[in-house]
Amino acid sequence: MIKQFLAKIPRKTVKSNTPDADGGSSSSSLTTDVGNNGFINTYNAISSRLNTVKQMSSSIFPASIMSGGEMIDPHVPFKDVQNSEKLGLLISKLNLCSKLYDFHNQDQDSTEKDIKRQTLLEITDFLASESPKVSEPVMFAICKMCGNNLFRDFPPKRLFYSPRGEKEDEEPSFDPAWSHLQLVYEILLRFLSQTSLDPKIAKQYIDHSFILRLLDLFDTEDPRERDCLKSVLHRVYGKFMVHRPFIRMVVSNIIYRFVFETEKHNGIAELLEIFGSVISGFALPLKKEHKMFLLRALVPLHKPKSVGAYHHQLTYCVVQFIEKEPKLSSAVIKGLLKFWPVTSSQKQLMFLSELEELLEKIHTDEFEKVMVPLFRRINCCLRSTHFQVAEQAHFLWNNEHILHLIMCNRHVIIPLVYLSIEQNSQNHWSRTVLNLAQNMMKMLNDVDQDLVVSCQGQSEEDKSKSTVVAERRRLTWERLENIDGFQHGRSVSVLEETSACIVSC
Repeated sequence: MIKQFLAKIPRKTVKSNTPDADGGSSSSSLTTDVGNNGFINTYNAISSRLNTVKQMSSSIFPASIMSGGEMIDPHVPFKDVQNSEKLGLLISKLNLCSKLYDFHNQDQDSTEKDIKRQTLLEITDFLASESPKVSEPVMFAICKMCGNNLFRDFPPKRLFYSPRGEKEDEEPSFDPAWSHLQLVYEILLRFLSQTSLDPKIAKQYIDHSFILRLLDLFDTEDPRERDCLKSVLHRVYGKFMVHRPFIRMVVSNIIYRFVFETEKHNGIAELLEIFGSVISGFALPLKKEHKMFLLRALVPLHKPKSVGAYHHQLTYCVVQFIEKEPKLSSAVIKGLLKFWPVTSSQKQLMFLSELEELLEKIHTDEFEKVMVPLFRRINCCLRSTHFQVAEQAHFLWNNEHILHLIMCNRHVIIPLVYLSIEQNSQNHWSRTVLNLAQNMMKMLNDVDQDLVVSCQGQSEEDKSKSTVVAERRRLTWERLENIDGFQHGRSVSVLEETSACIVSC
């Protein structure tokens, strides 16, 4: 195109060789003037067209967006720029906050740390007050800044748990960079709460890798950070439906690794608290995936020693499943009996309290499937020398629904527990347990005296059988001791004869 314009420019006329100075001079001057005027007009035409194209380009792609906000000084306040430049300034401030500092040395880079914190505060206020339309460059800048500040590896630390699940090291560990991390979490939460955020576009930046790193942060020892993570993950789960199966899968893997490998994780309680609200939103009938999560992830969580740290949240999740589908109650109780503690009385108390909540939701047909193994275990708790365990087992009869289930199946259940109740009502060392057992005996006599008489006869028969077995065992031991004494005496005599023979020789 430029060649076409240049071809239209008149060429300069070559001077004549004639000695006519006046004629040659006038002709040359005229030709030069004409050529210069044509070139100037052509240059002006080209410049005007280029300016028109430039104006059209700047109207379609604003400079602040094309440059990613880097051309704007990040230290400029939002109030000092026009509305069209605020997104560019936001990106510039986010890029400034992506730089990390060492907070283990408080004196190092103190000025830069203060500037970064002030910038984070400005971004937080801007997202809260302006509610800007979130564009793709802003999404990318926010996710990049949050990832740089939040995603990190935690130092290994060996944890010890008491029987109730509390850490023996009661002093919580706080992150020294929390003054910045708290603001970053708030920015991420406000970003996810924006009404203008389109999940279909944002899923390119809040992707599986981002969510996986976010879930890894639940292992932090700082309880403040776990609380913020709980809010963020709940918002992500509600905002991005496409990521829900992936989140459930990753949480299941975290639980599997905790139960069957390490038994060390700081955020199980927070994860279960999130899933408590998630389970309540499951549609009926429950999918097979959800049932597998209950039976393969939640039920085995009763196994670790640190179950006391998250047992309240675990019980809530299990009860939510039972309320959704009561047919799962028998499978859950069987799993509970499988992991029932034998030596830890504190865990037994937790299991008994959870069992009471489950029995309140169970139906009669499901109860009949598990009542025999269940009350054999309860019978062991009734005989426990730990008074709190015995009390909790007796308190089951104070629940109206559980008592109704027992009375409907009393011909099967009462013979399993009668002997323990009778012994507790006669000579238990705890006055409270003694009173509870006596009240239960009185209630049984009032409800079905014939059954009580039958149980008494059976208990007397069992006592006589146990006496016979004990006597037989005593005689067997006496016979073994006599045989052992005879062999020992014989060996001593042989040894004496051998030693005497050696001396004489």
